Amino acid sequence: MLDQGAPPQNPGQTAAPASPGIGARLMRRKPVERLVAEGGQGEGGSLRRTLGLWQLTMISIGATLGTGIFVVLGEAVPKAGPAVTLSFVIAGLTALFSALSYAELAGTIPVAGSSYSYAYATMGELIAWICGWCLVLEYGVSVAAVAVGWGEYLNELLDGTIGVTIPAALSAPPGDGGVFNLPALIVVLLAMAFLLGGARESARANTVMVVVKIAALVMFCAIGVQGFRSGNYENFMPLGMAGVSAAGATLFFSYIGFDAASTAGEEAKNAQRDLPRAIMLSLVIVTALYVLVAAVAVGAKPWKGFTDSEAALAQIMREVTGQTFWGTLLAFCAVIAIASVVLTVLYGQTRILFAMSRDGLVPKVFARVHPKTGAPRANTLIVSLFCGVLAAAIPLGQLADATSIGTLFAFALVNVAVVVLRRTKPDMPRTFRVPLSPVLPALGFAFCVWMMGSLSTVTWVVFGVWMAAGLVFYFGYGYRRSRLAPSEK
Repeated sequence: MLDQGAPPQNPGQTAAPASPGIGARLMRRKPVERLVAEGGQGEGGSLRRTLGLWQLTMISIGATLGTGIFVVLGEAVPKAGPAVTLSFVIAGLTALFSALSYAELAGTIPVAGSSYSYAYATMGELIAWICGWCLVLEYGVSVAAVAVGWGEYLNELLDGTIGVTIPAALSAPPGDGGVFNLPALIVVLLAMAFLLGGARESARANTVMVVVKIAALVMFCAIGVQGFRSGNYENFMPLGMAGVSAAGATLFFSYIGFDAASTAGEEAKNAQRDLPRAIMLSLVIVTALYVLVAAVAVGAKPWKGFTDSEAALAQIMREVTGQTFWGTLLAFCAVIAIASVVLTVLYGQTRILFAMSRDGLVPKVFARVHPKTGAPRANTLIVSLFCGVLAAAIPLGQLADATSIGTLFAFALVNVAVVVLRRTKPDMPRTFRVPLSPVLPALGFAFCVWMMGSLSTVTWVVFGVWMAAGLVFYFGYGYRRSRLAPSEK
């Protein structure tokens, strides 16, 4: 007997495949093989593979070294006291766990998208979008935050050389006694000019600046130790472990740079070999310098004297020597050093958006590559102008904390991604493997969550608003325009 409710069937006619539901679409994954095959391809041109291990390591150090020491140290010391050295160690340990996961994934999936692409291959499109949106917060806002501190050191340099400074109205953002932070905008535009020339030219400029900043920090330690007073360490943890963890969460902002090398995956000559090495090498160098400089700084200056001091190292040099020359010299080095952070982090931001645009989740303009320079010019212009205006209008402390929470969230996802990929593709060739997996990735995830919990309520509110805005954008644009969508129709 025929089912009276069944629709009639024509001979030879096959039923149309059912359209995947919204849940399946949100969980659609981009195959690893496709991610790698599309490497370097953009709209109208391709990125060029010109970077070796040395350049990749310098990009990673350039994006990391300097931010926490030259800029955020003055924000962190009042939270932890002399125990800020311990805060650096905790932040560095958290970064290390995540760096191990980054190193494995960077060698396995050497693409420009960094943790966004890793999440796309392992946890699906929605999680990848959330991760990418966090990276936009991490990179874009950190460019602005570092640019704010650049203006402080520029004023120190001008005061020590020609005896004038930029008026507060034009050298500080609203809320910090200013109207518009002109130096912050200028340094972002200078970085933009280098990036428009191409990756190779930008890497050369960055290498020179990294050498200068390392020399400056070594010089600070050699001179600052002469003013070391053991009494400054007597009350080592005046605000308890809560203060140490709060400072550590803020200082984690200082470690975001090591993953900048992973955004260069499509411009590296031998990405699978060199990316893991560059990530681990840069993290070791940066952590050692951070802890050493912080220890000397607190030993030379009572911790309560760091309040509202964004150019702390130059001030310490001047106080220890009793001369303006050394502080001025350090300010000069800091101006160059912080500019390299702006340059390399801005580079990372443009490559993240390049990958997201290629996948259809953000407008195509971000994936256009100039045929002559091999650089995404329109992308660079848009991102630079946005970050420059942000730097000129928002106070440093709010920027640093907002960057930290976005970074921690993205890093937590990377630790999950490395475990998922081990299970889904256990036989895939890996040039680096996280030891003791899944234990170390689990620890990395736990540390990230713990440090996120140490951030202020205001930071969480800002993060929530940012995530809500991202989801609105995704469902209004990326969900329907994803390049994975047509294959499912």
